[in-house]
Parts: sequence; C-alpha cells; structure tokens
Amino acid sequence: MANNNTTKNQFSPRAVSHPGVTLGAKIQEMEMSVREFALRAAKPEKTILAVIRGDSSITPDMAVIFENVTGIPAHFWMTRQRNYDEFLARQRMAQRLEDSAAWADRFPVKYMEKYGWLQQFSDMASKTKALLQFFAVTSPEAWENYYMNQQLKVAFRISLRSTIEPYAISAWLRQGDRQAEAISVSEEYSDKKLRERIPSMKSLMAEKPVNWSATLRDLCVECGVKLVYTPALPKAPINGATRWIASKYPCIQMSSQEKRYDTFWFSFFHEVGHIILHGKKDFFLENVDYDHKETEKENEADCFAANILLSSTHEAEIVAKGDFSSEALLKYSRQFNTHPSIIVGRLQHKRLIPKNANLDLIDTITGLQ
Repeated sequence: MANNNTTKNQFSPRAVSHPGVTLGAKIQEMEMSVREFALRAAKPEKTILAVIRGDSSITPDMAVIFENVTGIPAHFWMTRQRNYDEFLARQRMAQRLEDSAAWADRFPVKYMEKYGWLQQFSDMASKTKALLQFFAVTSPEAWENYYMNQQLKVAFRISLRSTIEPYAISAWLRQGDRQAEAISVSEEYSDKKLRERIPSMKSLMAEKPVNWSATLRDLCVECGVKLVYTPALPKAPINGATRWIASKYPCIQMSSQEKRYDTFWFSFFHEVGHIILHGKKDFFLENVDYDHKETEKENEADCFAANILLSSTHEAEIVAKGDFSSEALLKYSRQFNTHPSIIVGRLQHKRLIPKNANLDLIDTITGLQ
C-alpha cells in the first residue's frame, strides 16, 4: 500500500492572501503612489493595480523588478505567489472532492480498507482523495474514461460499462495492477518457457505441497508472467483475469472467489490459455459478461484448461468404467497425475455425479501467498 504519511501530515492553511496585498502595503510604507511605483518599475500603472487587487499574478520578471524598487528579495515575491497559487489549487481540489463524493460512495471502501488497499479515513473528502490516488486518476471522469469508455483501446481492450458492478471490479483490477508493479521480472515473456513449465505446474496442482501458491508464482516469473493473488470483493465475482502490461509482461490475476481447489486451477490454466492462444491487446475477465467479450476465445481457453487438468481420453476412461467411488477416483488421480478435486469437479460439471457427491475429495483454497 502506498505511503500516505506525507499527505496526512501536510499543513494546509485556511487562508492565504494574494501577494498583491503585501505589495500594496509596502507601497504605502514607502509613501509612494501607485503611479510613482509603476514609473519606477517601468510597468503600466494598470498592471500594478491588477497585482494589488489580486487580479494578476507576480511573474519572475516582476519579482526581480520589485526587488530593485522595494529592496525585498525576488524569491520572497515568488514564494508568496507560489503559496497563493497552491492555496487556490487546494481549494479547487477540495471542491472537486466534495463534488466526487457520490462517485466514491459507490466503491466497497470498507473492504478495500480491510484488505489494506486504502488507508482508513473518517471523513468523506479524505476517502475520496484516497480513492483517486488508488486509481492514479484526478477525477471520476478520468476513471470513467479509463475503465468504461475504452480510451486506451489502442493499448488494450477494456470496458466495464455493461458489467453489473464496474466500481468493485475496477477496484479489484487496479489492486492487481499495483501488486504486479511490485513483482520483478528479469526477462520478457517467453511463450516457449511457459509451455515447457505447464507439466511442472500440473504436477504442482496434483501434489499440492504446503507452499504451492508461492511456487506457482515463481514458476510464472521464470516465464516472464506476473501472477498475483487478490482477495475477492463483494459484488465482484471474478475468479481470474488476464491482461498484458505495456505489451511486455502478461499478468494473471487470481482470487479465491469460490474457494474450491478445482475452480482455482481451471481458472488459472484458462488464463494461461488466453496468454498462449490470444493477442496482447485482449483483456479477459472470467465469470463476467461484457459487450466485447469474444465467446470463441473463451471456449478456446476453456478447452485448453480442461485438457491440461484431465484430458478427454482420461475422462472417457473414467466414465467408461463407471466406478465413481472416492477410492476409485483417488486411484485415477494418481494414475493421470491430477488432483482428485479436478476429477470430482469435472464429473459434477458433466452431471455424471450429484453436486453433493464425493465432497471428501474436494479441497478448498486457503491463504494464497
């Protein structure tokens, strides 16, 4: 999570006067008329009056000129002008934050704070500012252009406009981007390496050692793939997502939305399928329907994942023998180098066994690392 201590401890004065106030007071102190001062400064009288009224800013050239006439260093005038300009900018920002409160209220901020994605604030203005910083945007309009209006479709295709909960989904995706930024990848993506490591990934799935999720992430890094685990948000029922970062590194973002071991691995290899089979500009969200989603590519990724986890030949052999007892399915899992959860999930999906059958073989996901 980004460090917000600087923002939190920053002093913002309630009011800062225009440097023209100081200039007017100095002119009076020197017992000059504005006309005389303008003459000495070689500036039009209306220009000096505009500065005194606060209608015009002090430029660097003016600051040097004022130094000659008043004896006050130029940096003093520039500092006064800079402080005043910053004060006005912060006032405008405060108004924008107030106007953006309704937008910020649509995000699952409570859960984002719980997961440590956002710093906790009690007032709405600070929450809104934290959200804008989280998304690295300056306004709700900028957020909408990025996530809803496909403003970056030249780089990748994404639009959450037709999704039910674009706010929660965008927060989940953005956190994945932040996590991916923290992963160091020494080499660019290699399609060859990713294909070569699929058997190792499958064996990892079948054996399920204690640190399997961390090992899987390391295997991905070796291929130039960034794998991140992001907790699911309410109203964002996503198992996985795939996109390319700067057309250089593919990123797979996973959650434990359904908490089933077989669902996780099917989703993972589904995303791997997108990386290997499809283009760099495609942006895939699993379990979410949106306008530009291409069904053919989703079906291709499904077939890719299903074949890795349990080939159609092995599935046919299991079905042909017709023994779906836990003992038999355990034997098949060892024989075909897969996990019993995969076999049970496949049989349940094909409605060859009831949804409540062989639940003793279904593992769950806990503590993705």
